[in-house]
Amino acid sequence: MRRVAAVALTAALLTACSDNEPTSEPENDTITATPTAETSAPETPEPAAPKPSATDEPGPPKVVGTVATGLAAPWGLAFLPNGDAVVTERDSRRVLLLRAPRYDVEQVGLIEAAVGTGDIGGEAGLLGVAVSPDFASDRMLFFYFSTDSDNRIVKARFQGGRLGTPQVILDGIPRGQIHDGGRLAFGPDGYLYASTGETGDGGLAQDRDSLGGKILRMTTDGEPAPGNPDPDSPIWTWGHRNVQGLAFDDRDRLWASEFGANVFDELNLIEKGNNYGWPMVEGRGGQEGLVDPHVVWSTDVASPSGLAWLDGDVWLASLRGERLWRVDVSGGRGADPADFFVGQYGRMRTVAVAPDGRLWVTTSNTDGRGSPAEDDDRILLIDP
Repeated sequence: MRRVAAVALTAALLTACSDNEPTSEPENDTITATPTAETSAPETPEPAAPKPSATDEPGPPKVVGTVATGLAAPWGLAFLPNGDAVVTERDSRRVLLLRAPRYDVEQVGLIEAAVGTGDIGGEAGLLGVAVSPDFASDRMLFFYFSTDSDNRIVKARFQGGRLGTPQVILDGIPRGQIHDGGRLAFGPDGYLYASTGETGDGGLAQDRDSLGGKILRMTTDGEPAPGNPDPDSPIWTWGHRNVQGLAFDDRDRLWASEFGANVFDELNLIEKGNNYGWPMVEGRGGQEGLVDPHVVWSTDVASPSGLAWLDGDVWLASLRGERLWRVDVSGGRGADPADFFVGQYGRMRTVAVAPDGRLWVTTSNTDGRGSPAEDDDRILLIDP
């Protein structure tokens, strides 16, 4: 795997908190995650290990290589059906193509701009990316990004190694210097889910007329998906502060990682039409009509961003906590979360499952809040 050169696509995508059981549902009691002192040291690259049987206790994950270095605040990460990876950089607004198996970077073309972004700064910028479930036929990529007035979602055709002109499918998502959400994921139902933040204005999370502080569900044309709580709205759930991680498990359940304010960060099980409590409750609330999180963390060991599901576990990348958390959500091994790589690689932003079953984890040390090493930012290759 080679160092990523500074050849990349400038993605001024413009028409287009804060970082500081096998058959039963998860129990209602909230789990409080406790950090451990154990860490895993980097190792020499090696082939992927065989998957453990259902009765094996999982060992610690290992960093077995580096996919890429020299990135600038990578944020979104998604795989094409052929194994190539698409990566977005938040501040530069570049879209990178890492072509398998060497993962060199290639410029894939410009997404033409119709609206200038201006000097946005903060947590806004080019954020999530998702690959159409029908990519083999429609060749569509979806992006979440910030303009000088709002956050919006666009789609653009990727064909012949080039990105076509973007088409805005949803705009008017509130944008702020903080709490912009930004994660995109296609569900097993074929619809696009997007997380938004409340921009530091907690009231937006409870405002059903605002797209801020929500999880949205829409068609590939940006229309409210059939079965939404309000047939005229893309809003799926509300009462969120700043969700930056979305992941579906093998039972088609949606999990979301969410920044708390001063006390608790959260892992939530997302279900249609639920209110997750912000700003009335941070962490546990036990209030009627509000849904408590499945796991809570102290904010100094989490600040959770990306989320991925693999073989019964969700993996949660932590920014301020500078670690990777593993949480068993299958009910098969017990639900005590475990943390790894504490402080070894700095801030961790995004985690994704690669086609070979290993994890890719991006660092976020060049985002103005970290302490970059010489080869930051990186994509780490992890054998789970």
